[in-house]
Amino acid sequence: MSSRYTDYKFVNSLWDDTTADALSPVERLVYRSNILGSDQRITNTGGGNTSSKIEEADPLSGEQVEVLWVKGSGGDLRTSKVENFSSLYQDKLIGLQKIYAKTTPNGVKTPIEDEMVHMYPHTTFNLNPRPSSIDTPLHSFIGAKHVDHMHPIAFIALAATKNSEALTKEIYGDELAYLPWQRPGFDLGLKMEEVYKTNKNAKGINMGQHGLINWADDDKECYELTLDLIEKAGRYIETKDRGADTFGGQKYGSLDEDSARKLTVELLPFLRGQVSQQTRFIATVHRTEQALEFINSNDAKRLAEIGTSCPDHFLRTKIKPLYVEWDPASGDIESLKAVVTSSLEQYRADYAEYYEACKHDNSPAMRDPNPTVILIPGLGMIAFGKNKSESRVTAEFYNCAIGVMRGAEAIDEYIGLPRQEAFDIEYWLLEEAKLQRMPKEKEFARKVVIVVGAGSGIGKETAIRFATDGAHIVCADLDEEAAKATAKEITSMFGKGIGVAGTGVSNCGMSIGCRMDITDSESIKACYEEVVYAYGGIDVVALTAGIFLAPSSDGEFSTKQMELVFKINAIGPYLIGHTAKPIFEAQGKHMKSAVVITTSVNGVVSKKGSVAYDSSKAATNHVVRELAVELAPYARVNAVAPATVVKGSLMFPRDRVMASLSKYDIAFSESEETDDLRLKLAEYYAQRTLTKSPITPEDQAEAIFFMASDKASKTTGQVINVDGGLYEAFLR
Repeated sequence: MSSRYTDYKFVNSLWDDTTADALSPVERLVYRSNILGSDQRITNTGGGNTSSKIEEADPLSGEQVEVLWVKGSGGDLRTSKVENFSSLYQDKLIGLQKIYAKTTPNGVKTPIEDEMVHMYPHTTFNLNPRPSSIDTPLHSFIGAKHVDHMHPIAFIALAATKNSEALTKEIYGDELAYLPWQRPGFDLGLKMEEVYKTNKNAKGINMGQHGLINWADDDKECYELTLDLIEKAGRYIETKDRGADTFGGQKYGSLDEDSARKLTVELLPFLRGQVSQQTRFIATVHRTEQALEFINSNDAKRLAEIGTSCPDHFLRTKIKPLYVEWDPASGDIESLKAVVTSSLEQYRADYAEYYEACKHDNSPAMRDPNPTVILIPGLGMIAFGKNKSESRVTAEFYNCAIGVMRGAEAIDEYIGLPRQEAFDIEYWLLEEAKLQRMPKEKEFARKVVIVVGAGSGIGKETAIRFATDGAHIVCADLDEEAAKATAKEITSMFGKGIGVAGTGVSNCGMSIGCRMDITDSESIKACYEEVVYAYGGIDVVALTAGIFLAPSSDGEFSTKQMELVFKINAIGPYLIGHTAKPIFEAQGKHMKSAVVITTSVNGVVSKKGSVAYDSSKAATNHVVRELAVELAPYARVNAVAPATVVKGSLMFPRDRVMASLSKYDIAFSESEETDDLRLKLAEYYAQRTLTKSPITPEDQAEAIFFMASDKASKTTGQVINVDGGLYEAFLR
C-alpha cells in the first residue's frame, strides 16, 4: 500500500502486540481471525477465511513440515477457536494439482472440481478432524505465509459494480489484481496462484462480485493490509456519497417507533403463518436507520429484484428478498396483509420459474419457495430462519447487502450475480450433501414455547425440558426477576447462537424472560406481544402457575381468599388460552399449536381444608374442555394433573411443610433443612400412591412436554393424571 492509516473510519484496528506475542503461531491465527470477525463491516457471520502456513514437526517422521492452518468448513471467524481450523500438509495439497491437471475435462464446474474436495482429507495433518472448506485451494496455492479472505461491505460495494475492474485499477493501481466472478474451488485457486506468481506488485485480488483476498509473509502485516485495503475502498466511496439522493431519495416516510411496533406485532403472526406453509420459521425484526433508508427509497424495489451479490448469502437470503409495495402513511393493517398475500403468491411463482429455468438434471429438489427476507416500507426488515440464530444471521446478511448496494450505487451501478450462477451456488451438490449430513432437527427447534410459572418448581423444569429439545423458551412469571433468571440459565446452557442483527428484544437468543400476571388480561397480552416481536409468533403455552391458600387455624376460609384462588386457578387459565387465540388464528390452521394447563387431581378428589383449591381445580378441568372447543382447530388444549409435588414448589413453603408433617404425625426437627423436610413429606405422600414413588417437577415437565408434542397431536380436551397412582382420582 502507498500509505498506512493512523486513524480508521471504516474498520477498527484491534491488534495488540502484547497479546499476540504471548501466543503460539496457531493461536495467533485464531487471534487474527477473531479480531477480524468481530467487525461486521469486515466480514459477516460465518463468512470469510483466514490461513497461516506454519512449520511443525511431522508426528510420523519428526521432520519439520509446512502445514496450512485454514478456517474449516462451517466456521465463524468471530467465535472460532483452534478446533475450528483445518490443518493440512501444504506439499500434499500442492501435489493434488498433478491429479487435477491429468483429468480431462477440468476447470470450473467440471466434475473433477467437486471431486477434489474429497481429496482434501487425504492431506490432513495430525489427524485433525475439522473438515476443510471449499476455499482451501485459494489459501494453499497463494504462496504467501498468511492469507485473509474477507467479505467487507465497503469492498464488496466495489466488487459488485458494473465497472469493477476499472474502478479497482483507479483506486488501487497495481496493488490489487482483478478476477471476474468464479465459483470458489480448485480452478479458482489455480488462477490466484497465477496472479501471485506473475504479478509481483499485487498484494491482493478483487474477487469480482464476491469479496477481497490479500496476503503477506507476516501475520500482523497481513491483518493491517486487510484493514488498509478496506479503508481505502470506504474512503473512496465516501467521496461519492449521494446524501439525500441515496437510493434515488425517499419514497416513503417511516412510522414512529410505537406505531411501527404495534403494526409489526399485529402483522407478524399472520406473516409467519404465510411463510411457514411448508415448514415453520422463526422471525427477527430488524429496524434501523440504515435499513429504513433503503426500504423507504425510490430504488428499493429495483435493487431488491437484482438480489444479493455475495455467494455466502444465497442459502439464507435466497436469490432475492420480497419487497412489499405498501404505503406506511395509511397505517392500514388489512391492506398490508392483502398486499403481503398477493406478493407472496407472486414470489413463490417467480421462485418456481427460477428453479425450472436454471435446474440441471442432477439438481436437488426445489427447496421452500417462500422468502426469508421481507422488506416493508415504514416498518423495516423481517427475516426468517429455522431458528433464532439463523434468522438473525439472515437479517445480518441482508443488512450487509444494503450497505453494499449503497456503496455500489454511489460509485457506479450495482449488479448481482447472473441468475444461473446464483442457482448453481444455491443448489450446489456439495452444499446439498452438507445439508443432508446435518443432524435431524429436534422436534421443537422451530417452535416458540411460553412457560408460565417458569421462575421455579415445575415451571422451571418444564422450561429446561423444552429447551433440551431445541425450543425457543419464554420464561413468564409474576416474579419477573425469577423469570429472567431462568431464561439466563437456559441461554447459558444452550448458547445465544450467532448473527448480529435484530432490533430490541428481537436481538435475543433462544430464551427471554417476561413478567406475567395471569389474572390480568392486559399483562398477558403485553407478554405475548413481547414474544411475537422477539420470535414472530407462539406455538405452545404451558401454564404451571397456581396458588394454594390454607384455611385459618380454626378452619375458616374467607370469601376474598376464595375469590383469589378461583381468579388465579380457574380464570387465569382461561385468560391464558383466550388471549392467545388471535395469534393462533393469525398463524393459520396449518401451524398446529398447543396449550397445556396444570390442574390437579384434587379437582376430582374432595379433601377437608382444601375447598377453594380443590373446587377451583375442578373448574379448571372444565375450562380446559371449553378452551379445547374454543381454540379448535388452531390449537389443542389439554391438562396435566399432578398431586403433591413438594420438591422445589413455592406452593410448599417451609411453614406449610412443617404444618403438614405435624398433621400426619411425622417426626421432624425445626433445625432440619427445608429440602430435607420436603423430602420427608414427599415420601409420606408417595406411600399413598400405587407406585410408591414421589412425584417430582421433572415428572410433570415430561408430561407437559408430551402433551405439547406431536406424539399427542390427536388429543385435545383431556386431563392426564401424573400422580403416582391415586385410585381416588381415577377417571370418573
